[in-house]
Amino acid sequence: MKDYQGALKDLHKVDFLEPNDAFTLQNRGNVKWILKDYQGALEDLDKANVLEPSNAFILRIHGNVKKMFKDYKKASDDLDKADIFEPNNAFTL
Repeated sequence: MKDYQGALKDLHKVDFLEPNDAFTLQNRGNVKWILKDYQGALEDLDKANVLEPSNAFILRIHGNVKKMFKDYKKASDDLDKADIFEPNNAFTL
């Protein structure tokens, strides 16, 4: 089952109860990316990246969102950083 709207609703609740949690923000950003809410995804991922700047998962999703805005330089930079933090991870190559 792919209930992304339900997941988003739950992640909003978690963020309310525990604000500024990088794990919550990265997951909510990922769900927003899947739902094509690229601006919302970018906002969450920017916050998550400040909290955990060496998190390869955050950087990978952030890079993918940047591609949607045709910001290929920053997308490439994010994916390169993700590869440094997690070399040989298929998701960051």
